[in-house]
Amino acid sequence: MDQDITLDLQRAARIGFDEAIFCSGKTVGHIIKILDQAQEKKLRFLLTRLHDTQYAELPEHHRARIDYEPMSRTGYYDSAHPLEGEARVAIVAAGTSDVPVSREAARTLRYYGFANVEMTDIGVAGLWRLLERLEQIRSMPVVIAVAGMDCALPTVLGGLYGGAIIAVPTSVGYGVASGGHAALHSVLSSCAPGVAVMNIDNGYGAACAAMRMVRAFNPR
Repeated sequence: MDQDITLDLQRAARIGFDEAIFCSGKTVGHIIKILDQAQEKKLRFLLTRLHDTQYAELPEHHRARIDYEPMSRTGYYDSAHPLEGEARVAIVAAGTSDVPVSREAARTLRYYGFANVEMTDIGVAGLWRLLERLEQIRSMPVVIAVAGMDCALPTVLGGLYGGAIIAVPTSVGYGVASGGHAALHSVLSSCAPGVAVMNIDNGYGAACAAMRMVRAFNPR
């Protein structure tokens, strides 16, 4: 069945974010139709959850215009926005298994021209690794903390760091971790005050929240 594709061309003017194309669940045909419109209207897009098999099936003329990273499953169609200013956001991943989500956040920020600092493998199971990076973390006004298992990292950061914290529970974990639900419930019940919580694996949403915060602190 043929389906219409209606792009939100005024989103950037309303909220400062281009429409992001969530590719999971879309057929390759749907994605091609979207990219055809983007090419015709000379638009740039952030593609999220673009699986490598979907990317491989796109026509060559579209693949040639996409900066694709398989780890984060993100693609920049045409180009990213120009980089502006110094880094204001730190992205802290508890473990290397959380990197696909932390990279989604980092790539989203970079697409919109926001520099950021990525720190990986500093989960609380080895607390000294976090403590070694604490001063660097404190130099940033916003931190995105990405963690699976019991998602303890954002709570620990909440007791050591006074800036804005955006927690992203991930689906990393065994058994009762239950695809990230244990991590989500844990951080939602955190005793550290003021920790904002995203949905499971939502690195894109965390990056957008971070950008809203930075813009509120320092409007462009």
